[in-house]
Amino acid sequence: MPQALSDAERQIAQDAADSVGTSINASARSVRRSAASATPAGSSKPATVLRSLLPTGHPAAGGVLLDPRTGKPLAASGEKVPLTGVDAKDLARPDTGNIAPRVVASGTGAPRMLLFARVSVPVADRKQDENQDQAGDLRGDQDAEERGLLFVVSEKVAAPAVYGAGRTGQLVDRNGKVCASAPTTGAALAAATGHRALPAAAANAANTSVHTGDVSGSVLGDGRHGLRRVTGWASVVSEDGKDDASGLGLTVLTAREVPPAKAGADHMWFALVAAGALVVIAVLVTLALWGTMQRPLLRLHLSAARLARGVGEVPERRAELARPVPVLGFGEPGRAGRALESIRRQLLGETGPEPAQEVRRRPGVRALVLVCALVIAAWGVPLLFLLNRVPAAKAVPAAAVADQQARTEAAADRVQRSLGGSRTDLAAAASALSGASRERAAEVLRRERADHPMFRSLYVLDRTGALVQQVGKQPVRPLVPPIGGGITQVNTSGKIPAIAAYARIPAPGKAKGARKAEDTAPAVVVAEIGVDVLDDLVSRPGLGSVWLTDERHRVLAASAGFEAFQSLPSRRLTRLVAKTDAAPGGAGKSASAVLHAGTSPGEGLSVAAAAPLAQKGPAAGLGWRVVSAEPAAALKLAAYQVQARTMLAGLLALTAGGACLGWLHIVVVRPLRTLTGCAERLAAGDRRTVLFPVHHDECGSVTRSLELLRQALVERDRGAGADLAAVPAPSFQCDSAP
Repeated sequence: MPQALSDAERQIAQDAADSVGTSINASARSVRRSAASATPAGSSKPATVLRSLLPTGHPAAGGVLLDPRTGKPLAASGEKVPLTGVDAKDLARPDTGNIAPRVVASGTGAPRMLLFARVSVPVADRKQDENQDQAGDLRGDQDAEERGLLFVVSEKVAAPAVYGAGRTGQLVDRNGKVCASAPTTGAALAAATGHRALPAAAANAANTSVHTGDVSGSVLGDGRHGLRRVTGWASVVSEDGKDDASGLGLTVLTAREVPPAKAGADHMWFALVAAGALVVIAVLVTLALWGTMQRPLLRLHLSAARLARGVGEVPERRAELARPVPVLGFGEPGRAGRALESIRRQLLGETGPEPAQEVRRRPGVRALVLVCALVIAAWGVPLLFLLNRVPAAKAVPAAAVADQQARTEAAADRVQRSLGGSRTDLAAAASALSGASRERAAEVLRRERADHPMFRSLYVLDRTGALVQQVGKQPVRPLVPPIGGGITQVNTSGKIPAIAAYARIPAPGKAKGARKAEDTAPAVVVAEIGVDVLDDLVSRPGLGSVWLTDERHRVLAASAGFEAFQSLPSRRLTRLVAKTDAAPGGAGKSASAVLHAGTSPGEGLSVAAAAPLAQKGPAAGLGWRVVSAEPAAALKLAAYQVQARTMLAGLLALTAGGACLGWLHIVVVRPLRTLTGCAERLAAGDRRTVLFPVHHDECGSVTRSLELLRQALVERDRGAGADLAAVPAPSFQCDSAP
């Protein structure tokens, strides 16, 4: 099974866990906002207060209002709220901060999630009827102006949203009990329930790993019926672990059965042959360098030392000059040997200095090093660029393409949920603005922007389109007052895409003798959504490059840098997105494919997918798409892993060979070439240049011997009555380093 499929299943589980956490956090925030914005009158009945507290559009199964002093319910709505283990007095204390949600068992057998909020209710006036049933109103101590109550909402535990044919999703608590499953019917769920040990194992792994920061993973199951089960798990926890969902201990488990990948070619034989060829090349290069460079240099070192001993004052050693100098090798060692033989004969008086002749350029030790480099390159370059290339037709399995499409659909759903939730919250804020004073409206706008970091600007427009109030940054482009509510794209050109959610402000009731409220009240509240927030929404690890495009397939947001309203980076991506366009009256469907990013077959393969943003909801009419493209080489597929290892072997061979030969050129070849030039000048009659050894190796030893020979030649010339005096001349380093 390719590692890419296990990694994709883990990331799909992580996407589903993020979606579950976002949903829980939004529900808890909605309940607290509803409790904070409610302003019940002091004489309101508990049932009336409870109805005003239930959030609009919230999928609450039941709600209850508790008296924290006694823990007894004052009013209830919907199904019975399971309150086992709920300490109302402790939870109602204002010094404990926000109350974290809980997952509890219910009488129906299905678990329920409890959401909490504190409510401050004004106490009835003293002059009210003391005989009124105290159990039926909200009066408490007559010395207090407000009374704190505990608001509890019960809702069904939502199943994780999973995408991809045949994939199942389960939400598991910290004890390994399944709280919700998706899909709820069908053969996929039957297959999921057949692995009863997986939920407990995933919950245990999540609870163990959450302390180390590793909150997701994958498991490979046994194969059956020609398929193998791939399971991913992820903890519902935020990066900082401080949100409402992190303390619930929930784990998302996704699974799918996929066919195992076909067995590829056996690369062991190729590896053995390539390694054997490299060993042979290394031996041949070593023997060539030893026979043509190192061995002649050692013989040259011995010959120069023998001649230096022969010019001493000991008569017995003068016989060393009678032995000729053997000339071995080619290039610089051969030239230096011939120069030494000429110097030996000059010391014996057999000949004079050889006239300087222009030597034709012939291959030397540098050419030998270059040939060795070419031999090593002949092994490394094919591995780096030619061998074990991934065939385009078999590069990516169909399961990996399906996983890319499923993750792209999850990213589109993530954006749609965020936009839809913001639109719902904005509608609640619009209701709070109805009939509010200017100061109260400014407070509502400031609170709404503080609760929604994705809103870069909030402003109110009257019926004429004039801006009445504003908080946050200056709008990129103010919206023309639309009808109703929803989400819209304000501009189609410019440097920054302007995207706005808007909601109609309900008109207050009519007053006698007054004009219609619509003529005087503000018309609409608009929230401009920041593009950087959309960038964060579409960015998902392991999904590659992701773009959010408009109905004309131009980029509105992206996971990497982009220019507003630019086209997609390739025409193939644009054609893939065009396949998701819907027929008139339709919503469109997702599409995926393996695309060639380059011009030649097999070059720059990428796994791409595109998904419509929403089929329903406020963003359904925008025609937006989420597009993703992941380089196939980034996936952990066996073929690409073999290709990467082959390229690494070639790169290491070229690097190691180049480094060794470069070092050889610096410490041997260049000093040897300088030494050869000094020896030839000395043989040609240059007696004035003093030779200073620099290195402590064979080249330095030969240089020291040449200096002794030079001094002996100078003394011989003086003894023979030469006219030229031995005048010291500027020094010349014959084997100096570069």
